[in-house]
Amino acid sequence: MDITSFVVQGREQALLYGDYSTYHGQLAKRLLSSRKKLGIVTKNRGKFQRRDQVAPQDVSSDNEHVHRLLLTSERAWAQAMSIKASHSAAQKDITGRARSHIISRLNKAAQTAQGLVDILTASASGATANDVLEAKSYASLMRGAMMFEKHNWELCLQNYAASRVIYNALANAGNGDLSKDLLSETIDPSLRYAAYQLKTPRTVPISTIAKKSFPRSDAALVQAINQLDANILAEGDEAVKLGDPTENAPRTITWRSREVQIEDAQISLAWASVEAAKTRLASNLAQSQDLQPHKVAVLYDEILMATQDAVDATKHAIDELNAEGVAPSDNRMQSLQVTRTAVNYEMISWRVGRNRVLTGHHDGGPEEYKASRRRKAKAPKDGDSTATEQEKGRELPPSKKLAKLKEKVALYDGTLQNLQSIKELPGVAADQELATKIDGYEKYFETLKCLSIARSHAIGGTVVNALALINHASSLIQDASSKVPLGAADSNQQQQQPLSIDVHPEAVSFLSNLVNGELQRHRAIAHIHNLRDAERKEANGEPEARLVDSLHTYPRRVNLRNLVQFPPKMELIPVKPIFLDVAWNYIDYPTREPQASTASATTAAAAGKKAGEEPKKKGGWFGFGR
Repeated sequence: MDITSFVVQGREQALLYGDYSTYHGQLAKRLLSSRKKLGIVTKNRGKFQRRDQVAPQDVSSDNEHVHRLLLTSERAWAQAMSIKASHSAAQKDITGRARSHIISRLNKAAQTAQGLVDILTASASGATANDVLEAKSYASLMRGAMMFEKHNWELCLQNYAASRVIYNALANAGNGDLSKDLLSETIDPSLRYAAYQLKTPRTVPISTIAKKSFPRSDAALVQAINQLDANILAEGDEAVKLGDPTENAPRTITWRSREVQIEDAQISLAWASVEAAKTRLASNLAQSQDLQPHKVAVLYDEILMATQDAVDATKHAIDELNAEGVAPSDNRMQSLQVTRTAVNYEMISWRVGRNRVLTGHHDGGPEEYKASRRRKAKAPKDGDSTATEQEKGRELPPSKKLAKLKEKVALYDGTLQNLQSIKELPGVAADQELATKIDGYEKYFETLKCLSIARSHAIGGTVVNALALINHASSLIQDASSKVPLGAADSNQQQQQPLSIDVHPEAVSFLSNLVNGELQRHRAIAHIHNLRDAERKEANGEPEARLVDSLHTYPRRVNLRNLVQFPPKMELIPVKPIFLDVAWNYIDYPTREPQASTASATTAAAAGKKAGEEPKKKGGWFGFGR
C-alpha cells in the first residue's frame, strides 16, 4: 500500500515550490478526484448524504480507500500547519480560537489515521505486517503533533518515540530513504524539544530517549518490531553487547591535552562515526596499497562526510545555546568551543590528507608525469612486448605536462586555504606550539607550489623565471625545516598510514634535498642559456640592449655603461592611435584649415545657413570626432 511513500512524496511535491496553504489546496483537489474514482462524490447542487464507513473488505478490493483516508488526514494536518505558519510569520503567540482550531484540525487528522489503523488491523483487509506498521507510525505522528500543540509533553514524547522506532525498524528492513526526511525534519526536533520540556539533558541521544519513551504496553507492536529488528529496542548492557553506537558513543573529547565533556548527544554520535571511519580507512589502505591515487582518494569520502556531520552537529549545538541566551563564559559554551576547534581541525586534516594523496608520491615533489587515467590501454598482441615497453616509457607532450602541473598547483592552493582556515579557529592563535607547526606546514606546501610553477616555466623555456622560483622555494623549505617538529617515526611506516595534515620531518628533509638539487641544476641550465644567448647575439651582430629598454625583465647583469643612449636621439614611441585621433580635434596642425572668419559666416548666412553655424569638423582617423 506504500503509506509512507504516498505521504512523503505528496508533501515533497507540494512544499518544494509552495507552503502549507498550497499543500492544503492541492489535497482538496486530490481528495475530490479520489472520491470521483470511488463514485461517492456529492453531485453539484445535490443533497449531502453521509457515506458508510470504510470496511476492511473495501480496502482489500481497492487501495483507493486507503488513499482517501490518508488525503483526509493530510488535509486536516496541512490546514493546521498553515494556520500555525501564518501566526509564526506575524510573530504572534497562538492563543484563543486559533489554537483551538489548530488542535481541532490535528485531532481530526489523528482520528482519521487511527481509523485507518483499525481497518488495516483486521484480517479481511489483506494488509501486510509492514502496512500495519506504517499506518501505526503515521497515526502516532499525527497524535504526537496534536499533543505537541496541547503541550502534553509526556504523551507527545511517547507518540513521537513510537513513530521513530517504527520508522527505524522499517529502515533497517530496507525502506530507509522514505522516512529520512520525516525523521530529520519533524520527528527528531519534536522529540528533542519535548524531552527538553521534561528536563532531559542534551547529552542523552535521541535514540535513547525514544527507547525509554516507547510504549511497551502494546505487546502486538513490540512483537512486530522485534520481528523486523530484535536489537532496536535493546537497552543497557544488552545494547552494549550488540554494539549499539548510542551506548558506545564517547562522552568526552580531547584536544591538545585538554579533555572536555561532549555537551550534545548528536556530537557524541557523530564523533563515534568519525572514529569508526578512521579505523576502516586505515584497514582499507592496508589492504589496497597498489591502487591509483584517485582511487585511494575515494576511500577518504566516508571520513570526510563523518567529520562534516560532527562539525554541523557542533554548530547546531552552539546556535541553540546562543538562542537561549547562554553567556560565552558558561562552561557548556566553553566546552563546545573546544569541541568546535577539535572537530574542525579533524575535518580539515583529512581534507589536506586527501589532497596529498591526489598530488602523488612524496606530495608531488618528484617530477613524474604519468599517462591520463581516462585513456584505456590497448591489449598487447603476441610478440608486442617491446612496443608495450615503449608505450610505457613514452614521454608526454609539454601541453599535457603543463596540465598536470596546473592540477597540482590547484591542489596546493586548496591545501593552503585549509591551513589558513585552521589559523582562524578559536584557540589556535594563542597556542604557540600549534601555530608554529601549522606555519611550518604552510611553508612546506608553498615550497611544493613554487616548485611546480617553476617546472612549468622550465617547460615553457623561461629558465630565468624557473631559477628565481626555485631559489624562493629553497628559502621557504629552510624556514619549514626550522618549524616542523622533529619525530622519531620511520618514514616508510609514516607513508603507509592514512595521510593527514601532519607532515613528517622525513618528508621535509626529502623535499629540502630535492629543492637543493633542482636549484643547482637550474643554475647550470640558466648559465648555459645565458652563454648561448650571448653567442647568438654576438654571431648576429645584435647590439646589447640598454637597461631602460628592458625594464620588464629581470637583468642577468647590469652594464653601467649601457643604461641609456647618450647623446639621446629622436626615436619613435609606440602609442595607441586613439590618442592621435583625440588630439586632432584640439591641436592645430599645419595642414588643417583655419576656422571660418566673420565674413565667411555672413556669406554663409546669405546662402540660407543660420548665422553662427560653424563648418563641420573633420571626424578623425576612425570617422568619429569630439
